[in-house]
Amino acid sequence: MNNGIKHVFFDLDHTLWDFDKNSGLTFKKIFELNNINIELGTFLEVYEPINLKYWKLYREERVSKPDLRYGRLKEAFDTVGVSVNDDMINHLSVAYIDYLTTFNHLFEGTIEVLEYLQYKYHLHIITNGFEEAQERKMQNSKIRSYFKTVTNSEMVGVKKPNPKIFNFALNSAEANPNESMMIGDSLEADIEGAQKVGMRTIHFDYKDRHNGDDQVRVTQLKALINHL
Repeated sequence: MNNGIKHVFFDLDHTLWDFDKNSGLTFKKIFELNNINIELGTFLEVYEPINLKYWKLYREERVSKPDLRYGRLKEAFDTVGVSVNDDMINHLSVAYIDYLTTFNHLFEGTIEVLEYLQYKYHLHIITNGFEEAQERKMQNSKIRSYFKTVTNSEMVGVKKPNPKIFNFALNSAEANPNESMMIGDSLEADIEGAQKVGMRTIHFDYKDRHNGDDQVRVTQLKALINHL
């Protein structure tokens, strides 16, 4: 095994599964179905940072799952100045989860990289996403079979970067931290969280925003082959 690594752990959303693209297609679908008259590009530009903000609050146990699902939509509609009542927001929050996993675009190179790595390493997932949605994403995008274990925050009761979720995943995989690599897009949740338990890390900086950081970093998934 290269560099003593035997286990490679991936984040799912924004790392293998192209969340932004699939989310945009989902909103297009549910807005059409529910006659929400809004310019999609304008909405997504506002929604995406709000969604990240709510996920940070969720990681920090400052909002609940229902609060996240409602709050990110409510705040986005308010910001773009479109009036949508609470019943419709609640309906859209459910429809969003229902339709999200019907779109399954992966980042370019995902299958190629997993095919390459599966013969060299044991592959695993650590995700903060909701269990029912994450399982459907992996099944529908045909990547579930690559992973020996899948750890999500709902089964552990804490979220990345809490050390408990990484330790739970390591125990499930029967892996030692010093022979394990974590790959993810979030410096806080994936990279710093994994480093605190002694794992090695590669930052998937798909928006190419952190060139000055002192981290092993790739901007394309295929570049992982050079590191692993």
